[in-house]
Amino acid sequence: MAAKIRILILAVTLVVSALTLLDWAHDMWKVPEIFSRRPARWQQIASEKRDANLAKIPPEWILEPQVLEDGRSRHSIVGDYMEGLLDAKSRYVTDMDVPELVARMETGTLTAVEVVTAFCKRAAYAHQLSSLLLEVRFSEAIERARELDNYFREHKRLVGPLHGIPLTLKDQFHIKGLDTSMGFIGWIGTFEGEIGTGKNRNVESELVREFHILGAVPIGKTTLMQSLWAPETNNNILGYALNPCNQNLSTGGSSGGEGAMQALRGSAFGIGTDIGGSVSMPASFQGVFSIKPSAGRISFKDAANTGKGQEVMPTVVGIMGHSVDALQLILKSLLLIKPWLHDPYTLPIPWRAEKEYIPSKELGYKPAFGFLTNDGVLTPHPPISRAMEIVKEALQSKGHQLIDWDWPHSRETINIHPYQCSIARGDGCHDVYDAVHLSGEPFVPEIMNLFPNGKPRAPLPLPQYEEVVRDMKDYRKRYLDYWSSTAERTGDRPVEALLSPVTPYAGVLPGKFYPSTYTSSVNVLDYASVVIPVTFADKRIDIVSPNFKALNEEDRINMEFYDPEIYDGAPAAVQLIGRRLDEERLLSLAQIVVKALNDYRSGLSEES
Repeated sequence: MAAKIRILILAVTLVVSALTLLDWAHDMWKVPEIFSRRPARWQQIASEKRDANLAKIPPEWILEPQVLEDGRSRHSIVGDYMEGLLDAKSRYVTDMDVPELVARMETGTLTAVEVVTAFCKRAAYAHQLSSLLLEVRFSEAIERARELDNYFREHKRLVGPLHGIPLTLKDQFHIKGLDTSMGFIGWIGTFEGEIGTGKNRNVESELVREFHILGAVPIGKTTLMQSLWAPETNNNILGYALNPCNQNLSTGGSSGGEGAMQALRGSAFGIGTDIGGSVSMPASFQGVFSIKPSAGRISFKDAANTGKGQEVMPTVVGIMGHSVDALQLILKSLLLIKPWLHDPYTLPIPWRAEKEYIPSKELGYKPAFGFLTNDGVLTPHPPISRAMEIVKEALQSKGHQLIDWDWPHSRETINIHPYQCSIARGDGCHDVYDAVHLSGEPFVPEIMNLFPNGKPRAPLPLPQYEEVVRDMKDYRKRYLDYWSSTAERTGDRPVEALLSPVTPYAGVLPGKFYPSTYTSSVNVLDYASVVIPVTFADKRIDIVSPNFKALNEEDRINMEFYDPEIYDGAPAAVQLIGRRLDEERLLSLAQIVVKALNDYRSGLSEES
């Protein structure tokens, strides 16, 4: 009998030990959900992160449940809807652009606290309506604004050219005191997935350091695509990001959270990153301006990333804002403090005023533009084609020559760039696979194609990788030759810049993105690009022509995705592309395009 009791006690002890072990393993994220009635550990971590961010919002800024429900049901929440939620002072401040805000603070008409507080409040509303902030930094930002105001009172001058300007950054940039998850749950509470390094919440990206010197004030970090490798925005922390301009559509990606934050004017300007259109696409889909410079103009030092060893076609930092003037001021300010002295990969090129195109210095000459209506791969949807025609007519009304861009080789960039393989991710995305598996979270659907059979692809063999790089170098040479050859058609000198669609879409339906060359080719060439909002999709006039003939099967499917009713009201933009490291000229040319558009809308003629 005693033996049986001992066996029973031993059995119970083993069961209890096993259950304890299972519970411990569950907490270490190793046990599947089936073994526990509780939510999976990764879900708990994500929920705790969301709650922690919400707790950083002052109670008086918390929106009522009925307001949130109303917002979710609306076609659009930008403009009048968002402004209707704000008090008059917050609305007044947040409607101003960067140059005007700086001017008001320089004269003492506004204080940095007033500006930062107003934008923090608007960002809080934007986050609650659209789930945009992976990191909230309102209290720290307002405290920094007080320091700036004290400095101004004592010294009677601004700290720098961006004094008191609130910004948000894509959650790849490290700010002391904040996590940087980059959309990976396993990175929360760690330094890029590593523990015990002493670096967590204790590292500052070079760009953040520069903004501090210039007086700009980070107020939060925005959501992005898990892993970055898809042209939409989704992760298991905040979920899928919808376009606040038209909530049928995606924000685009991977900097979609920043694009949406700018559309809702939750900060005065925003920072994203780009390796295949990740700044340009969200800017165009949300109707804001942006610049994607060539590699080396803006520092990316000490920022988080995937594919960190890939330097053949590096990730670049881009700026989103509400005018070309704002983009120019921000880029010029960053270059004033010589980032190349702190980052070996930032080129020692200061702002070159002599490269700006200023018409008064070249009397009698009007810059000519290239004009790309179709890349030969995907035909732009009707709103984009109409936006291109508006720009064409506006420039021609001012006497500018537009040269049809007859480059027949755009499809080649599909073989050079793609994020599934080739140059961008020839390593097979093993780092993404490992980062996702730190927490046991699932891959979001948009990146499943990176992992056939649930595993990373085999890395591209080095000889094959080098062959693709040779193809890229040859492509760049041929493209430059073609650009130079346009002097034969202008009768003077080559076109100054190229006008092109940003993508075939005025926004994109979730899960319905087809890769196009309009943005990826810009990265293959390492050219600079400025996005210029033009108009909005209109269901009454933006319809597919009955004479439309698809270029290929992908083009046919792509055009079938377009529905005038669904796309109605979505922003339609174009991009102005400049040659490599020609940002100063490109921004000044973009100002010419914007002025021509404004005059065209006002009915002004060439003589004006």
